[in-house]
Amino acid sequence: MATGVAACLFRVFPRPARALYRGHYRGHWQGVRAPHLGLAGRRRQHHASTTAGTKRLTVGVDGSLRQFDYVFLRDSCTCPQCVDPSTRQKLFQTSNIPSAIKASSIKPTAEGGLHIRWQNDVPGYGRAHVSEITPQFLRAYESLRHRIRSRHNDQRQVLWDRTIIEADVKWIEYEEYMADDIEFFGALLQLSRYGLVFLKGVPDSEQSIERIGNRIGPLRTTFYGSTWDVKSILNAKNVAYTPQNLGLHMDLLYFANPPTIQLLHCLRNSVTGGSSIFSDSFHAATRIRLGTPNLFSNLVTFPVTFHYQNAGEHYHYTRPTVELEEYSYRASRRIVNINWSPPFQAPFEADVESPRLRAYLSSAKAFAKFIEAPESQFELTLKPGECVIFNNRRVLHARRAFDPSSGERWLKGAYVDGDPFQSRLRVLSEKYSRAADAVDVGE
Repeated sequence: MATGVAACLFRVFPRPARALYRGHYRGHWQGVRAPHLGLAGRRRQHHASTTAGTKRLTVGVDGSLRQFDYVFLRDSCTCPQCVDPSTRQKLFQTSNIPSAIKASSIKPTAEGGLHIRWQNDVPGYGRAHVSEITPQFLRAYESLRHRIRSRHNDQRQVLWDRTIIEADVKWIEYEEYMADDIEFFGALLQLSRYGLVFLKGVPDSEQSIERIGNRIGPLRTTFYGSTWDVKSILNAKNVAYTPQNLGLHMDLLYFANPPTIQLLHCLRNSVTGGSSIFSDSFHAATRIRLGTPNLFSNLVTFPVTFHYQNAGEHYHYTRPTVELEEYSYRASRRIVNINWSPPFQAPFEADVESPRLRAYLSSAKAFAKFIEAPESQFELTLKPGECVIFNNRRVLHARRAFDPSSGERWLKGAYVDGDPFQSRLRVLSEKYSRAADAVDVGE
């Protein structure tokens, strides 16, 4: 039975009901899970076996022989001469490393790492310079898979439909989110895995959204401001500020770097209608990928243009519907972003004369069918004091039409970029990795 920190995490993040690709997307909280092997593992320690070549060093890492280029090992040195102890920033340039650099001596450490002295070292470094390569470093960098996971960039994702999210939806008290790092970590994990989390008990204040967002990272300021009001107004310059039905979409895809995290705090909601709808675009895209790969290929390759040209502003950007991770150890690269925002789509600008446009139309129809299916949508009416936080590059959101004469509907919104979100998630993953790992064992 989980106790202490692990028990808190278990309450915050129970085992999900089910998910496509669960095993395939399974990530790790702690940087690298190391079985006992050649370098100082969990169960035993002994020295690394090494073979020195003219350009590379062969090292026994966890029972396998791995090659490390001398340039890589020298460039990665973190001694006080190479990395400032205070700023933790490099004090030399990669371009300063001589191409002919190699080890003049290699000595194993008691912990299972290496001490390397260099021949043809970076100019300005004397013969006394020693690079200490820890076993943890060698293990973290032995393969692309380990390199990605060492930075917590491989968190497990749960693909969901209505049934799954209804079982796994997570509501967290505002005060716990703000004051308790364990509960906050649970919220970030839920956001990372599902792309969707809810808060309740949020104070009736226009500043609450700022406090919620700043807990993750600095608010993203756009031409809408650092925060903005979602109300029905006359002569609106955005469909969100009308009582009309607003279909599934993502925000600000006409920016070169759309915000990753979106927050909406409900301050007033007494109207008839106006419920919120969410749909997992990763789930839809994965179903297309598995069932009709040719349609999926069109979503990955065909460029779609988005724009906003109104109220003295003119934004414009072209991107494919599906973006895949750039670096991957998987046979099939993971989906990292979806770009779908029909209200803000501009006329196509590329391949409009070729058959690819018709091919994309078929793929877009298939994607729309999946995300708009009732079984794919999670619908609820936000109440005053509730806040939804979601991944704007994954989870599509929509709103039913409402009658503005029946009452008042007022949401306060904000954005946070993906970099501060990932930074905060990494810091807390490192802090609570063992407890999170204990909770993850049974999944």
